Amino acid sequence: MKSSHQTILNLAAQCGLIRPRDLTALGLPSVALTRLVRQGRLTRVGRGLYALPDRNISEHGTLAEVARKHPKAIVCLLSALRVQDLTTQSPFEVWLAIPNKARAPKMEYPLLRIVRFSGAALTEGIEDRPIDGVIVRVTNVARTVADCFKFRNKVGLDVAMEALQEAWRAKRVTMDELWHYAALCRVTNVMRPYMESLP
Repeated sequence: MKSSHQTILNLAAQCGLIRPRDLTALGLPSVALTRLVRQGRLTRVGRGLYALPDRNISEHGTLAEVARKHPKAIVCLLSALRVQDLTTQSPFEVWLAIPNKARAPKMEYPLLRIVRFSGAALTEGIEDRPIDGVIVRVTNVARTVADCFKFRNKVGLDVAMEALQEAWRAKRVTMDELWHYAALCRVTNVMRPYMESLP
C-alpha cells in the first residue's frame, strides 16, 4: 500500500492534477485517493480532481483544472485573451471551444461558456501551453483576435478591437497571420477596415 501511495503522490507531482481514471490506468485502487486526502497528503480541488496540497497555482489554475477534466476542449475567446496577455479583464467563466456535435462538458466550478467549432477551426491556430503542470490547448494570438471578431456579438466589438490593437502594438502578430485567420473565421470583410487602420 505504501508503494502505491508513493506512486500516486509522484504522479500528482508530475501531472499537477490527477483523476481517479489515471490510477485505474496504472492498476492502482482509486480508494487510495480518499486515504491520501484524509492523511492530508493530497487535496481534492474539484469533483474527481486531486493535487498535492503545496502545489504552485498560477493565475490560470482554473484552466489547468478544466483541461485535466476535458483535455480535448480548446480555451478560446476571452479566456484565451487572458492567457495570451491581451486583456486586463478577468473573465469569470472559462470560454471553451468544442466540436459541433460533441456533448458539452459540465463542471460545478468554474462556470463554462461553450462555443462550437468545426473543420479547420478545430485544428488550426491551436497551441499547447503548460499551465500548472497540465497541457492546456489554447488558440494562438492571431486566431484569438479573429475569433473575437467572429463572435463579436458574444464578446463585444470593443473587446475584438482592443485585442487587435494590443496584439499589433506588441508585435505579436503579422498582417499575414491576421488575414489567414480572418479568412478561416470568415470575417475578412469585418476585420478589413480595422486592420487597414493599424499604424
